[in-house]
Amino acid sequence: MKKAFFLVFTLLLAVNAMGKAPLLPGGENEKWTTTWATAPEFTGKGDMPQTATLTGNALRQIIHVSFGGNQLRMQLSNEFSREPVEIKSIYIADLAADAQGRNDAPGTDYTAIVKKTVRYLTFNGKRSVTIEPGKAIFSDITKFNLRPLQRLSVTVNYGETPKNATSHRGSRTTSYIMSGEAKPGKKFETIEKLDHWYNIAAIDVLGTGNECIAAIGNSITDGRGTTTNLQNRWTDIASEQLQNIGVVNLGIGGNCVLAGGLSEPAVKRFDRDVLSQRGLTAVIVYEGINDIGGAAGRCEQVAKDMIEAYKTFAQKAHDRGLKIYMATILPFGKCFYDDGNLFKEAARQTINQWIRTSKDIDGVIDFDQLMRDPENPSQLREELQEDWLHPNAKGYKVMGDFAAKEIMRLKGE
Repeated sequence: MKKAFFLVFTLLLAVNAMGKAPLLPGGENEKWTTTWATAPEFTGKGDMPQTATLTGNALRQIIHVSFGGNQLRMQLSNEFSREPVEIKSIYIADLAADAQGRNDAPGTDYTAIVKKTVRYLTFNGKRSVTIEPGKAIFSDITKFNLRPLQRLSVTVNYGETPKNATSHRGSRTTSYIMSGEAKPGKKFETIEKLDHWYNIAAIDVLGTGNECIAAIGNSITDGRGTTTNLQNRWTDIASEQLQNIGVVNLGIGGNCVLAGGLSEPAVKRFDRDVLSQRGLTAVIVYEGINDIGGAAGRCEQVAKDMIEAYKTFAQKAHDRGLKIYMATILPFGKCFYDDGNLFKEAARQTINQWIRTSKDIDGVIDFDQLMRDPENPSQLREELQEDWLHPNAKGYKVMGDFAAKEIMRLKGE
């Protein structure tokens, strides 16, 4: 009997290590579904800590999940680093600011946690783990009362770290470095603040009835123009209304579809960042404005190549049995891309027309029609924009509300 139990237990650990949901007693229909994710990137010198270091210190980070659950795992990434990253321990906890309802008053201490909720993550049963360069790993299953839409504190105690970390630069959320090890019962003494995430890549929940929709995009998806620490990107707003459907944000500021821009272009990162998410049922592609803005004398060719890339994304999604929705590109009149080159606007119109009429995709989220100025359709509505390229917080709220309604419509609900 003991041998049989040991064999089953060993098989469960092996399946979990491969990133697949184990079959738990009475849970044959349970599966892993991503409730939060971000797109990993190479970290240049300017986005590394400037006055401190991660090596030998603690980092406290905050994330905003979609749906909740009682069993979770975390994905950590060292995919863009050239050296290993040594993690001595990592634990999650509720924010103290959320203990009696969400509190975002001026001066809110986002480093304070609720000690009784602390749970250490393990990796093959151990608290410490070393992630080799170019690799990503999952933690073991952790029991934790993760509430829908909650903000989760993640504290990483580092050993040795790479010169260039794997991070997400556009977190729109402050992270905090403390000297030495951060213990749950010890006050977190911040020595440096940064608006970046390091090494954390995703949170999965084990359960039934949850869905993941992955949104790939640039800074408008990443949240440029939102309010730091308030988690009010359009994807956050949409997730708040969709209950068991998580809209995970895989936007990268300055990103392009084809080439150039910041970080790997969408054609290169689509498989890893989008199709690898767990419990995935649909994809939203909302990217292209940076390709058009930098097209110079190649606007017609760039538009053609972007449409071909969209078709490839659609085919890949459909090959996986996924729905694919595309969002129209916002107007950029009066922003720095608006240099009088009318071919740029013609390219945007060509791409948006293809999106609205294409039989290759499963639905359209028409952000362009939603956000453009009726009197000046090549510009955003003034009250919804930050810099004539990015929406402001009010604009993101409008987009998120609209996206949630459109997702439900497209799902036939």
